[in-house]
Amino acid sequence: MAKSVTQERIKRLEQHLKQENPVLAGCVQSFQKLDRIARKLGLMDPDDSYATQVSWWPVISVLGTYSAGKSTFMNQYVGQQLQRTGNQAVDDKFTVICFGAGTESTSLPGLALDSDPRFPFYQISRDIEDVAEGEGRRVDSYLQLKTVPAEALRGKIFIDSPGFDADLQRNSTLLITDHIIDLSDLVLVFFDARHPEPGAMADTLKHLVGNTVQRPDSTKFLYILNQIDNTAREDNPEEVVAAWQRALAQQGLTAGRFYRIYARDVTLQVDDPQVRERLERKRDEDLDDIEARIRQVEVERAYRVVGVLEKTARHIRDVLVPRLAEARRSWRSRTLWLSGSVFALLAGLLLWWSWQGGHWEGFYLMPFARLEVEFQIAVLVVAAVLILALHGKLRELAGRSVLRRLQRSSDEPARDRKATERAFGWNVRAWWASLASTSPRGWGPLQRRKLEKVLAEADEFVQSLNDQYASPSGSSDT
Repeated sequence: MAKSVTQERIKRLEQHLKQENPVLAGCVQSFQKLDRIARKLGLMDPDDSYATQVSWWPVISVLGTYSAGKSTFMNQYVGQQLQRTGNQAVDDKFTVICFGAGTESTSLPGLALDSDPRFPFYQISRDIEDVAEGEGRRVDSYLQLKTVPAEALRGKIFIDSPGFDADLQRNSTLLITDHIIDLSDLVLVFFDARHPEPGAMADTLKHLVGNTVQRPDSTKFLYILNQIDNTAREDNPEEVVAAWQRALAQQGLTAGRFYRIYARDVTLQVDDPQVRERLERKRDEDLDDIEARIRQVEVERAYRVVGVLEKTARHIRDVLVPRLAEARRSWRSRTLWLSGSVFALLAGLLLWWSWQGGHWEGFYLMPFARLEVEFQIAVLVVAAVLILALHGKLRELAGRSVLRRLQRSSDEPARDRKATERAFGWNVRAWWASLASTSPRGWGPLQRRKLEKVLAEADEFVQSLNDQYASPSGSSDT
């Protein structure tokens, strides 16, 4: 059987990683083991892969409000005028920025990201379509790829978001924002120091801060108060910083680093030389720290990929399989209740009709008893076929009712809901799947052992990475 396009791409990815980072090459193989488990369960299309749902390059995302200086920061970091800047909205797309081998910057449409599993937006159009019908075809309206011949970008991917407070109600924009947060090794969250009343941005702060502080990976978020130079000329900068700190504390951010920066090429127009020197020193320290964290993402990337592997395996075992089992139990219960009710009603009607017609002599139904043996067998076969056909229709009816309930579920992500619906349909279509079993089709001791083996492999990958970067004994041997 010919390999699919996705399989071919994963094979090339594995070959590349064998040279760059053998540990991550092993992760690719473990992801493929999860793929086979998921396909057995019906959770995944044959041409899908968990390996395409993770970014294999270090990812730094840049979030924030309009005019918060995100694009200015990116331009300064790469050393050229890459992104447009301004006080108003200047770009309404998520821009993926990576190193380009050419001599000039190149802009490519969103399709370049949607169709390439190496990037963090592979097949994102399908997810957009799930939350906003018709929008999946307009992926170019949401995404673009820019390649830049800048050494600062080599080996990593930046994602520059549009201003967060624009189109806040657009589900597709929020979906992409949450998607890049999950995939990122580092998240830079920018706020505009020129707006000293952050309380008016409660909704934006809630999503940018309130929804992230409780995450297990909350340390990857850097909260940056940008363009502090403007407040230094107009207001007391300490009061501005304190106002923002209070606003962030209301969203749960009571600990962690709060960076205060402005562009390096800006000359502060502050009369007090001590204040000017203090602000410049603080700016340089914070910018140096931010850039150091960016350089660190190569190491964090490897742990993040292994973490995604472990998280995916546990998610299948602890969330998707129990959900599917619960749906199957509900389907089993409804099928048995519906079949019992219908067949009891039909049996009652048959007994009433035959009794009223005087067709019984003791325990013998005379119209049937008078038939030749061959005809009796034929009648029983036809009756069995009709009963099985009716039972199949009742199974299907019960399955559709459970499926509608799954589709109405709002407490799970769209991707999980879609996977559960597909797997449940896989269960309903199997004639040989016994209603006596509550275990989902494709799940059993063998598949559980395979999944536990993947989890054990994830632990081994972490140990291998630790061996690369840590040596508690003090030995220099690797």
